[in-house]
Amino acid sequence: MNATDLCYTPATQLARLIRAKQLSPVELTRAVLERIERLNPVVNAFCTLTSDAALQAARAAEQAVMQGGPLGPLHGIPFSIKDLHFTRGVKTMSGSFIFAERVPEVDAPFVRRLHAAGGIMVGKTTTPEFGWKAIGDSPLTGITRNPWNTGMTTGGSSAGAGAGAAAGLGPLHQGSDGAGSIRIPSGFCGIYGLKPTYGRVPMWPVSNSDYTSHVGPMTRTVADAALMLAVMAGPDDWDRTSLERAPEDYLGLLDKGITGLRVAFSPDLGGLRVDAEVASVVTQAARTFAELGCAVEEVKPAFADSHDLIRCMWSAHEAGNYAQYLPRWRDRMDTGLVACIEEGLRYSVVDYVEARGRKFAFWDSVRPLFEKYALLLTPTTSVAALPVGRLNPEGWPQHAWDWLGWASFSYPFNFTGQPAATVPAGFTPGGLPVGLQIVGRRFADLTVLQASAAYEAARPWASRRPPLG
Repeated sequence: MNATDLCYTPATQLARLIRAKQLSPVELTRAVLERIERLNPVVNAFCTLTSDAALQAARAAEQAVMQGGPLGPLHGIPFSIKDLHFTRGVKTMSGSFIFAERVPEVDAPFVRRLHAAGGIMVGKTTTPEFGWKAIGDSPLTGITRNPWNTGMTTGGSSAGAGAGAAAGLGPLHQGSDGAGSIRIPSGFCGIYGLKPTYGRVPMWPVSNSDYTSHVGPMTRTVADAALMLAVMAGPDDWDRTSLERAPEDYLGLLDKGITGLRVAFSPDLGGLRVDAEVASVVTQAARTFAELGCAVEEVKPAFADSHDLIRCMWSAHEAGNYAQYLPRWRDRMDTGLVACIEEGLRYSVVDYVEARGRKFAFWDSVRPLFEKYALLLTPTTSVAALPVGRLNPEGWPQHAWDWLGWASFSYPFNFTGQPAATVPAGFTPGGLPVGLQIVGRRFADLTVLQASAAYEAARPWASRRPPLG
């Protein structure tokens, strides 16, 4: 196969080729690095490349194959890490001038596991400053552009991971999600993204956002996400909020099917605004689940209203974490982040504690639906990708920092900690990807993966590539 086809080949297939000595890890790594070097000036998916270390690791991986040594599940497979997460000896800038020179001395636990499984890190992917928003730009690392239309955003905050997966810049990309930051860029970029159950993948340092941040895979196929999640998941003493249970055999059990599942479909979660082009694509996609043998019912969820709640908690967390930097760094920070911090500073401790109580009680408005249904289907976002430079779509309410209105399908399931994925549902008439969100019961990551795989088999998407060459 040519270099482009190699870069778009799923990790599951690459792993088989490497084990059979039909593909060199060095050849694969070089192909990915060369594609990154050629296309990154166009999409700006990577802010740091680790080319020398990656090629050194690839040579060692090739030697292990030739010598018949033990091989991990990701042996010789390239992966990327979002720039929010610690990587030993490699810059972790968080998209901010404040930490432009930070080089951690340790890997985050899931990074350590990806290396131990034989994966080869090719670099760090871009994120908005501190991952604060669902748009793909940073004052330090610039604008990340959507491979399907470079005039449009990737979404965020796992912006570079979304662009990298869509553009064929390696098969495996790590994202994190505190209000939609895996699902939004995955939906905008036409790839698969999974936010696992909270705590399934350990974090360190643990995010100071009150149990809402999740780590997960962003890939072009569901099987690749299952493979990557199985490596990253499992308890770790560094994260006392991580789940005790070891990961299931996500890949081995992926194709069991979902016949007989009761599935709820809500096109608007009981009243959210959705662009007509998005609604049409998502409704057609949801019908596929009936064809797959599920009992699909359209529902009107009675979830508690949560927009004022997240506005309080989101801005309060940004203030608590980053207000300390305003005196020195304000002029070099994202102006929207500064506005968000300043709003957060206006809330009192009593306001925050009251909001936190409402957040915990929010589960009681969501739980009844999942006592009846195994899955909930919704749009991933209310809109397709926005033009770069915008925080909110034209014709929607504008605000100095609040982008949450068009992302209101994602953040409720950060409050509840449930697993939620986005699958490519189709395209708008203008050629922009649209995502279908699949939400599962708490801890039912395998069910979400199985549903995603069944949908993928019925409506495959991985052969479609953006017009980048």
